[in-house]
Amino acid sequence: MNNSSYIPDCNDCSLLYHSVFKHLKKEELDRVNYEKECYSYKRGKIIYNEGSRINGFYCINKGIIKIYKTGVDGKGQIIRFAKRGEIIAYRSVLSNEVACTSAKVIEDAVFCFISGETLVSLIKNNGDFSLELIKLICLELGEANSYITDIAQKTVRARLAEILIHLKNEFGVNDDGVLKISLTRQELANIVGTATESVIRLLSEFKTDSLIELNGRQIKILDEQRLIRIVNLF
Repeated sequence: MNNSSYIPDCNDCSLLYHSVFKHLKKEELDRVNYEKECYSYKRGKIIYNEGSRINGFYCINKGIIKIYKTGVDGKGQIIRFAKRGEIIAYRSVLSNEVACTSAKVIEDAVFCFISGETLVSLIKNNGDFSLELIKLICLELGEANSYITDIAQKTVRARLAEILIHLKNEFGVNDDGVLKISLTRQELANIVGTATESVIRLLSEFKTDSLIELNGRQIKILDEQRLIRIVNLF
């Protein structure tokens, strides 16, 4: 790992009020702040690999991380994205199992590593923190269930339209209306659950129909309401 020259302070971090750590008592927060290790990674760097043993979890302070699984054919399937204030790899710590996913930086990131021992201690001694963590697990499980339903019932066209809307809602757009998250065509295909060629063809169709505007990896949504209708007409 690369040590970060920027060390976030948990006591001052505004992210605190948007994360599971908002319920920590001062002494608990001080402990996390003292024990954590902070790192910075560039785009393309792997944080951990599927099948590896993880003895702690990560809190994202800056950047975007993609969480994915690799199929038997070697093809990646993106499970979700993690951004500022979110935590990853905590389920492997709680289950005492090897990592069931891999994590890769897709936008230069700064994150803090917190030991599994610290996590277990917080769960045992802080009920509000434990409840917040349970809510997070339930949220992620609900999202996984929805994704399984979409794969089974929706067309690839509807799934791509839904993903574009989700990316806009999750990450926002810049002043030019372009999605703030930049993904390759293969990454988009890995989210949708289809071949890269299919995503390239559908993006071209969306562009022709004036639903989106394309400039390399940059995507600008021009007609969100029509994309929503595509999703609802699956």
